[in-house]
Amino acid sequence: MSQPTARKHTALPKAQTLIEALPWLTRHRGKTVVIKFGGNAMVDDDLKAAFAQDVVFLHHAGLKPVVVHGGGPQISKALDRHGIVSEFKAGLRVTTEEAMDVVRMVLAGQVQRELVGLLNRHGPLAVGLTGEDAHTITATKHQPRIEGELVDIGRVGEITKIDTGAIQALLADGRIPVVSSIARSQDESDKGHVYNVNADTAAAALAAALGAETLMVLTDVEGLYEDWPNSDEVISRLTAKELEKLLPELASGMVPKMEGCLHAVRNGVETARVIDGRVQHSILLEIFTDEGIGTMVVPDATSTGTANSTGTEGES
Repeated sequence: MSQPTARKHTALPKAQTLIEALPWLTRHRGKTVVIKFGGNAMVDDDLKAAFAQDVVFLHHAGLKPVVVHGGGPQISKALDRHGIVSEFKAGLRVTTEEAMDVVRMVLAGQVQRELVGLLNRHGPLAVGLTGEDAHTITATKHQPRIEGELVDIGRVGEITKIDTGAIQALLADGRIPVVSSIARSQDESDKGHVYNVNADTAAAALAAALGAETLMVLTDVEGLYEDWPNSDEVISRLTAKELEKLLPELASGMVPKMEGCLHAVRNGVETARVIDGRVQHSILLEIFTDEGIGTMVVPDATSTGTANSTGTEGES
């Protein structure tokens, strides 16, 4: 009997990778996963294409992905073209009435349409909507406190209500909802007005309202660092209480992401993960491999001594 040639074995690592993914496929099948799309993954063509492939893979693997996006770089460019100065206070974009028109146009008319188009290259899957649609996200005016004083930053919203009806209907129909982080005004007299909502915050609120298994936040770092800038060691796993203690020490850019993770796991989401969107297929690496990447946040331990999570050692 002739021996198998070396050529026949070249695909073996692919088979091993698929086998490694099997328990994770079994575990996550049928579960909702909310993914916040942002950072370099949003502006690099290769990363955008890889992101779309990952989301479609999740869909065909039996998961129910929901994508939430902002569009900071695109909004800044558009504001520049319109001669509107970009200003930030308390880590949030100051959004005048004039700027809000641009924000709305960019998020719903540019970023969302491109992302829907990338996903739909793989089939009639993605459907775009904003928080305005079907009252999905409702908000009131947000005024941050800076040095003890409330500051007016314009049409920036604080989420007050989530209606998941439209998203649930799309998921039931086998679609991939793509949600722009714009909210309708809670004030009925504020007709025609909408709010710019932080996309990390919107993704966390939707994950909690949908009863998602996982919230995944793509960012431009490897995860939450142990002692930045003194060390680049990434914290692979921490509980809600542990994260809460770290929040006051975090860089401003990480605060809304980690606050979102904290909100999610304290409101029924089993795990929240911050992963490096600069790595192609980082979503699949996080969900379907034993090693995982990034930082995973889990609920606090229960009285029985275990976390309210099905997360296992080695997942992140």
